[in-house]
Amino acid sequence: MSLTETLRLPSRRPGKSLRLRRLRPGVWLACALILLAILAAIFPQLFTHYDPDSGVPGIQLTPPDRHHWLGTDQLGRDLFSRIIYGARWSLSAASAAVGVGLVVGSLGGMLAAFSGRTTETLTMRLVDVLLSIPALLLSLSIIILLGAGTLHAALAVGCASVAHFARLSRAEVLRIRQQDYIEAAFGSGGRFLAVFFRHVLPNALPNILAFSALQFGQAILALSTLSFLGFGSPPPIPEWGLLIAEGRNYLATAWWLTVFPGVVVIGIVLATNRISRALSGDNL
Repeated sequence: MSLTETLRLPSRRPGKSLRLRRLRPGVWLACALILLAILAAIFPQLFTHYDPDSGVPGIQLTPPDRHHWLGTDQLGRDLFSRIIYGARWSLSAASAAVGVGLVVGSLGGMLAAFSGRTTETLTMRLVDVLLSIPALLLSLSIIILLGAGTLHAALAVGCASVAHFARLSRAEVLRIRQQDYIEAAFGSGGRFLAVFFRHVLPNALPNILAFSALQFGQAILALSTLSFLGFGSPPPIPEWGLLIAEGRNYLATAWWLTVFPGVVVIGIVLATNRISRALSGDNL
């Protein structure tokens, strides 16, 4: 093979396996932490044999030891088991909140970008109004109307994130609509739904999913805040924000009741933020 033919050969791009090998250790650590949280939510019996709702008299406010790794609370309940069983409530509520924002917000933003000027203007003005309201204030307003509870808290947090998803999805669709292959698809007789599902949605989805991972961490933080304020899951549900709220009265004498659940919430939020950055391209 001549030198000219060699230079004309297209350069090989690194494959998927090579990109996976070049992922930073922080990404792998974040994925491992999220995987552990998911396993704890689905199979809590694999991590602890203590009942999270049953206390043992005489061991109230016991500091961490070899029998109770994270200590016990004011009722003699094992804190580690309550954190493990609380993963089911916290992760499921956060998933529901992100699902509401993803479905409603993304569809609304995409349809606004593909619809006429009047519909798009009205939709985006509504989005601007929602963005002008602080997320916590909007969530509290919805909870006051619906009542406290895990499902209502998840719905409130999801409604507060609808505007963010709508704005991002609209921007992504407008960016993709300017591409030549979209005009070619319509020019060749492609119908709206065919072009949307075959060309627009697959190209807009990666950035939306990256934002969903970021919103998942924000949803856990928001739900923990609502539970801390008394608007989330009611006792004795071991939701992470509620665990922090229950331990604040014993912070001077039993610091572990607040510190360990707080560390878990911070760790999950940081892990989801790192995964979001990896999905958006900052993974090498």
